[in-house]
Amino acid sequence: MNPEETGPFLPHSGYRKLRSYKVAEAVYDATVAFCRRFLPHDRRLADQMVQAARSGVRNISEGSGAAATSRRTEMKLTNVARASLSDELLGDYSSFLVQNGLRVWPKDSREALAMRARLARDVAPVQRAPAGKVVLTGLSGLSDFVAQATPELAANAMLCAVNQAAYLLRRQLQSQGRSFLEEGRFTERLHTARTLARSSDQVARSETPRCPTCGKPMFRRTAKTGSRSGLSFWGCSAFPNCKGTRPLTDQTSRTSPTGPGNPTN
Repeated sequence: MNPEETGPFLPHSGYRKLRSYKVAEAVYDATVAFCRRFLPHDRRLADQMVQAARSGVRNISEGSGAAATSRRTEMKLTNVARASLSDELLGDYSSFLVQNGLRVWPKDSREALAMRARLARDVAPVQRAPAGKVVLTGLSGLSDFVAQATPELAANAMLCAVNQAAYLLRRQLQSQGRSFLEEGRFTERLHTARTLARSSDQVARSETPRCPTCGKPMFRRTAKTGSRSGLSFWGCSAFPNCKGTRPLTDQTSRTSPTGPGNPTN
């Protein structure tokens, strides 16, 4: 974006449109459902998993807001979100499966590929499920699926979702790094905005004529009385102490600032 149009603030916000945020939010909601169902006896582990999932989604939104003045803070918080999901929550779901003697799906297995394909869409088209079988209907249905599926299905679905969120956040970090290099930091944009403002002010002042009587800047004014009533002219900014005037040319009338009107003789 052009600093002259946006001012000193860096492009920011809009996190709700990010796919990484949508997936992380679904992971958070589904983790709450998972822990309530499968870990009611282990409140400490459940709290840790929920906090890790919450960190994943909330740091995305916080980083988006911080981006207005600091790309560094945005990237730091995005990486905290990624680490909370991939380095903490992912391990908890894997441990749940192992500790309960359940199978961890290989990432390229038929089951994992099918689950990832459904999670890639908010609402995935599926055929009518056989009686007694639970089918994931897309990312928006992850919490409902976890609340009804077998422990192995539920935990593996969460592994797929967490992996997807972590992948998207890694991509997001790369994009933020490129933006940092291209757009610069807040202090750099602040300096650019100040420089542009000062340059514009200097140009405006250089195009304003000086009073032929006292040498002070002049303002564009309009005669209100006399034979020149309604016509514009340059009048001294020190009026009424100085009544110096200049004729208004076509060139200066298009570019010079306008001051308070005063009558002329």
